[in-house]
Amino acid sequence: MLIKKELKNLEEKIKDLKNKRKAVILVHNYQLPEVQDIADYRGDSLELSRAAAKTDAKVIVFCGVHFMAETASILCPEKKVIMPDIHAGCPMANMMTAEDVRKLKEKHPKAAVVGYVNTSAEVKAELDVCCTSTNAVSVVNALQDKEEVIFVPDKYLADFVEKKTGRKLIKWSGFCPTHVKILPEDIIREKRFHPFAKVIVHPECLPSVVSLADAALSTSQMAKFAKESDAKEFIVGTEVGLIYRLKKDNPDKEFYAASEAAVCPNMKRTTQDKILWALEELKEEVRVSEKIRLRAKKAIDKMLEIV
Repeated sequence: MLIKKELKNLEEKIKDLKNKRKAVILVHNYQLPEVQDIADYRGDSLELSRAAAKTDAKVIVFCGVHFMAETASILCPEKKVIMPDIHAGCPMANMMTAEDVRKLKEKHPKAAVVGYVNTSAEVKAELDVCCTSTNAVSVVNALQDKEEVIFVPDKYLADFVEKKTGRKLIKWSGFCPTHVKILPEDIIREKRFHPFAKVIVHPECLPSVVSLADAALSTSQMAKFAKESDAKEFIVGTEVGLIYRLKKDNPDKEFYAASEAAVCPNMKRTTQDKILWALEELKEEVRVSEKIRLRAKKAIDKMLEIV
């Protein structure tokens, strides 16, 4: 009871300070339940960036990982973007540098360069067009006039896009360490326990896992699918944090994690205490240099133009 009371007091302090700072709290679907509970907006990286662009708040508290806060800064240079834990990074985003992209472009000068949003601002500045797991297929389909397409950094999302578009992509060898923890045997085991459950997985998963799913979807698409489906049970192949949102949005349905090992430690670094500190100190700020910002924004704008 004491813990609940302390949590409530902390939430009230955050709410008061948020109003004082004219701030908005953006929370990714993989965050801790206590963080999701105080969100002004919950969603995937693209949804949150769009929310950031639309808000009239002066301060954006971004509860996610570093590349997401950078994307918000790219889209909202006039706003102060802060992270409650500046060390919350994305291992996949760290698997590629801007120099890596430039070398690929030198090898394939006629290729269009498509990059997943899970990349640094410097990498985005080298792209022709950005994409998300929601719209990657649409983006590649829009490049029919290009002889070649480079797709970075996620080789498994690239594999998924290849199968959906019929195009052979030039791939980088990046991957999400959390999603590759979900194995085919996990899906088979859970399906044995829950034979009537729909299997939904993220396209960052291994191709052998995607092949066992009823649908491969981004987290925002999973939320929509679960709400609209007649099914009452779902096996969910993505970071376990999404289960909290799915259960909250659909209290009459059951959701089972494909693997309890699918935990992103970086996504779990943010806490309510850190959010309160961030609002008190207005730290740590994430700001992209104007030179990089303008180039990276072109790739994001191109994506929004296509989809």
